[in-house]
Amino acid sequence: MDNNLQDYSHKRYNILTGEWVLVSPHRAKRPWQGQNEAVSNEERPAHDPNCYLCAGNTRINGEQNPDYKDVFIFTNDFAALQTTSPVFSVNEGLFIAESEQGICKVVCFSPDHSKSLADMAVEDINKVVKAWQKEYLLLSSNELINYVQIFENKGAVMGCSNPHPHGQIWSQSTLPNEVEKKDQHQQAYYSKNKSSLLGDYLTQELKANERIIYQNDDFVVLTPFWAVWPFETMIAPKKNYKDISELSDGESLAFADAISKITKAYDKLFQTSFPYSSGIHQAPTNGASNDHWHWHMSFYPPLLRSATVKKFMVGYEMFGSPQRDITAEQAVERLKALIS
Repeated sequence: MDNNLQDYSHKRYNILTGEWVLVSPHRAKRPWQGQNEAVSNEERPAHDPNCYLCAGNTRINGEQNPDYKDVFIFTNDFAALQTTSPVFSVNEGLFIAESEQGICKVVCFSPDHSKSLADMAVEDINKVVKAWQKEYLLLSSNELINYVQIFENKGAVMGCSNPHPHGQIWSQSTLPNEVEKKDQHQQAYYSKNKSSLLGDYLTQELKANERIIYQNDDFVVLTPFWAVWPFETMIAPKKNYKDISELSDGESLAFADAISKITKAYDKLFQTSFPYSSGIHQAPTNGASNDHWHWHMSFYPPLLRSATVKKFMVGYEMFGSPQRDITAEQAVERLKALIS
């Protein structure tokens, strides 16, 4: 790889979205006199009687959680999408709107309030993966649903309102913006080359071995060449699978192993419970073949220099394009050293 990429400003192209990211390695040396986030490493109890997500507790709507022992899933009490929304559209000149329907669910990863995915055994993370697979299939069988978005917001700095280990699943009748872009770019590449865009990219990454953080027999953990967030990573299956329902039992466990490895490394990086937003992008559930899709899971962590200094997406990022200071390769070296 060109050594200039480590020393001079340049742009990198995201093959999945068609967008560019500005990389400015020299800016990592600038002094920081900005905001410092509060570090929260408080020890939480295994059960919090005031937590709406803990087993046996009553949620804000009056429903009582069961005494669950592993994964617990329920329909979001404050869902962003509704199945009862009427079908309508507005097309009045430049005022354009369409109704949107969907189903939102909350996925409690564990009854233990004190844990995160990084603290859970691989076998217990695998139960979460199995729950994701089950929900993907269940929701995709609903004629109303054409896309299923699985995600997690971890940490108050990422807007998480409850520290109990949990994620969400939002399913809807149309494709959200980021998925629409990835769908179009993967389709264009597949139509031209008759092969998977992300699959071919993984082949090149494995050969270069410059951004690989960890791999097992079935999965690769890497920092994408076009990463935006300081310690952004991606987990992708080595096989060209369209969605997580295609994973065998062994592959599901290998996926859980990959999640465990990277989340543990994150927590070691700045010796804190590392905040991030993670999400799985996979094939739409619209009944099409979607052979061009290669599913993947991305982690977008905001921390930049320490447990107290985060990356802000403001200014040029808001009005121009994303920008990062440390290169993907520099981030990989730091994360790779923490994999155990």
